[in-house]
Amino acid sequence: MAVKEKVLEFANKVSKKKPGSKGAFTEKDPEYKILEPVVTDEMAEVALCLDFRVPKSADEVSKLCGKPLEITTRLLMELADAGVCFVNKKDGVDKFWYDTWVPGIMEMMTNNLANVRKYPQIAEAFEEYGRVRGAKTAGMLPVGVGLMRVIPIESAIDGESRRASYEEVSKYLNDNTVFSVSDCACRTVREAMGEGCGHLKEDMCIQMGHAAEYYIRTGRGRAITREEAFEIIHRAEENGLIHQIPNLDGSGKTHAICNCCGCSCLSLRTAEMFLNVDMVRSNYVAQVDKDKCVACGECVEHCPVNAARLGQKICSSKPVVKDITTKVTPRDTEWTPDKWNAEYRYNRKNVVDTGTSPCKTECPAHIGIQGYIKLAAQGRYTEALELIKKNNPFPAVCGRICPHSCESACTRGDIDEPVAIDDIKKFIAEQDLNSEHRYIPQTRHDYGKKIAVIGAGPSGLSCAYYLAIDGYRVTVFEKQPKPGGMLTLGIPAFRLEKDVVEAEIEILRKIGVEIKTGFEVGKDITLNQLRDQGFEAFYLAVGAQSGRKIGVPGEDAEGVDTGVNFLRRINMGEELRLSGKTIVIGGGNVAIDVARAATRVSDGGSVSMFCLESREEMPALKEEIEEAEEEEISIQNGWGPVRIITENGKVTGVEFKKCLSVFDEQKRFAPVYDEKETITMPAENVLLSVGQAIEWGELLRGSAVELNPNNTVKADPVTLQTAQPDIFVGGDAYTGPKFAIDAIAQGKEAAISIHRFVQPGQSLLIGRDRREYKALDKSGVLFDGYDRMARQKPAETAHNSGKEFRDVRGCFTEEQLKKETERCLGCGATIVDQYLCVGCGQCTIKCKFDAIKLERRYDGEGVSYEKLKPVVIKHVLKRKVKMTTKKIKESLSGSRAK
Repeated sequence: MAVKEKVLEFANKVSKKKPGSKGAFTEKDPEYKILEPVVTDEMAEVALCLDFRVPKSADEVSKLCGKPLEITTRLLMELADAGVCFVNKKDGVDKFWYDTWVPGIMEMMTNNLANVRKYPQIAEAFEEYGRVRGAKTAGMLPVGVGLMRVIPIESAIDGESRRASYEEVSKYLNDNTVFSVSDCACRTVREAMGEGCGHLKEDMCIQMGHAAEYYIRTGRGRAITREEAFEIIHRAEENGLIHQIPNLDGSGKTHAICNCCGCSCLSLRTAEMFLNVDMVRSNYVAQVDKDKCVACGECVEHCPVNAARLGQKICSSKPVVKDITTKVTPRDTEWTPDKWNAEYRYNRKNVVDTGTSPCKTECPAHIGIQGYIKLAAQGRYTEALELIKKNNPFPAVCGRICPHSCESACTRGDIDEPVAIDDIKKFIAEQDLNSEHRYIPQTRHDYGKKIAVIGAGPSGLSCAYYLAIDGYRVTVFEKQPKPGGMLTLGIPAFRLEKDVVEAEIEILRKIGVEIKTGFEVGKDITLNQLRDQGFEAFYLAVGAQSGRKIGVPGEDAEGVDTGVNFLRRINMGEELRLSGKTIVIGGGNVAIDVARAATRVSDGGSVSMFCLESREEMPALKEEIEEAEEEEISIQNGWGPVRIITENGKVTGVEFKKCLSVFDEQKRFAPVYDEKETITMPAENVLLSVGQAIEWGELLRGSAVELNPNNTVKADPVTLQTAQPDIFVGGDAYTGPKFAIDAIAQGKEAAISIHRFVQPGQSLLIGRDRREYKALDKSGVLFDGYDRMARQKPAETAHNSGKEFRDVRGCFTEEQLKKETERCLGCGATIVDQYLCVGCGQCTIKCKFDAIKLERRYDGEGVSYEKLKPVVIKHVLKRKVKMTTKKIKESLSGSRAK
């Protein structure tokens, strides 16, 4: 394609370069590429008669370019519509001028969405400009005079006596009378390139004054009031975005406020990829008060530039990372590509190398446990509930049935006993059961897109919850007559009463989730029919809802049932009675539930459990084993079934053989038996609880979804996307049988993926928090000085007779709660990279403990583009002196070492 010479000439004029001279642009440069699709040479001839920030009328331009006024006016308006120049009414006459490339022409061109859709080259050129030109600016500008500048969230600097008015968002809004709002140019670029991060572009950037007039007139933005502008600012802050302003209009002046994310913003990329933080930072840096910090992780998750990470607060005899501040910076170092962080949108870290709080690490949902414990200690129960529900919509359920891996990992357990985290959570969640006090989250958006969730178990409902909060129309299809999955039909009421499940499910209905029960997708309606109805994505969370046989003779006899089916029948209200002796085969938590349920429907016959594993190897939790034994359930370890003995088609007993070992040296399931040692146990009922199976029915017919040999679905381990792009999977249907909290965690991850999938141009991976945590090394913790404190135990509400299905386990009193929360050691705390921090203040508004604040570290003040050159030259000279001094010191240090 022939080069448009006039267009190339204009590209050089904007950058004050002479065509053909050394360093002049060619057709390969982004400055030309962005203009080329939409600017003709005829338009460029007119553009060449415009000046930088000097408004001219069409009449003036017509005389300069020698074209008739009518044609000149048309071409100028075409340039303005394309985004190459501004147009404003001044004294009743249209005036035209151009501005810098960035911020300026490139954003304006990108905000012509029709052109970007038609010519993706526009977006690509804008991205390339920042990547190519940005690298050359590393270390070249002092704090405060970059092209763009972070403006702190105003509430974050309320207490700062040295703050200046130019650091306040409200100043810019109050100084102007005309406002518009447009889509974010940077996120438009990322979307066009298929590299969106899930932060969407719509109605994010505010223009003021002349820029607002231009945006309204050319259809790039819509007019808004000052009040609406403040609302957009507030909404951006709530959604984790930070404020930046174009910084070349002069101190205390700007024409726009951008609300940015660290994973797509082309300005923040300067700080993240090139580590050229001074180019964009505010005058502030975040400081952590470790005494107040509880390592909840909210600041870490919301830091746009990954400057905050979780670390260790408790003292240790081993080396612990206490400072993560970047030491090698472009301030005094020659900045070469080997020092960049090119993968910054993929390699985000949550934790320092020496780890953080074990409780948050080991929780599958990585809930901010220390955070809600501290909030509970302060009596801030609703805020504690809100914090939990950021990662778990079912705290009341999990407070009763969670395997509490957080407690198993609790550092306090190395002193006396772990903190009773589940009981604390249960107390907090009690208010969720009261319709007057429950926490119902606000929806953040209103996307309106329809999403189908197949299966109303914990994973499906979790996914529905987070999608609904994000503003999607979610329908959950459940083939059983009640929602809840195994929570409702698989767990007996003495562990989880069904009004608890229903109360938490009711909250989903309150936020707009539709739940259709008795409706089997695949049988009553197909996935393709749902697509025809407008559903844009599907989450398969059907669970492992069926029991498994064990493959021995006699297992089809009358009196034999799977444990899962047995529990389902009870939970569905079927009147069951077991006559005679009952044997439960299995050693997991479900087997315990089956055995304890069997005692409650038994006519007095004994209930025994037989399992392959030794007592130490049993997969059931220790406390559940103890509860079973308290109900006089006999547990026989180390026995495997050989056959079920029958007479006239009915069970009469079970023959077992001795199991010598269950696992081989690689911890693989490989039981070894003593074939000579067998026993025969009489029984009238046998309940098989050796695992669960997944039934797909007709659900997957005609889809590209692939299954593993165990009938779980093959999917990406991070995104949970299957081989059929619009189908995602999670919970037991993906992992095989696990705990509710594991399924809940995957439900949220699926919601993140589905949101990105149904929105145009979004990547499922870019900018995604991989939620990778590491526990601190407890072997080095110094426990001297910590007193032993007895773990609080909630009293039972009634005597456990082993005959009732109601849950007699009690809840902490408020006094007990206070005492138990005092036992938390507060192992972790946030650490901030003092160089990487851009001083946005997002961390301060997410912290509920006043543990992180912005402190004024710099005094950089913006200058206009016209006054920028001498400031840069002075800074560059100082930098060269620093670099020379550093090299001399390094040379002398090296000489001494020799």
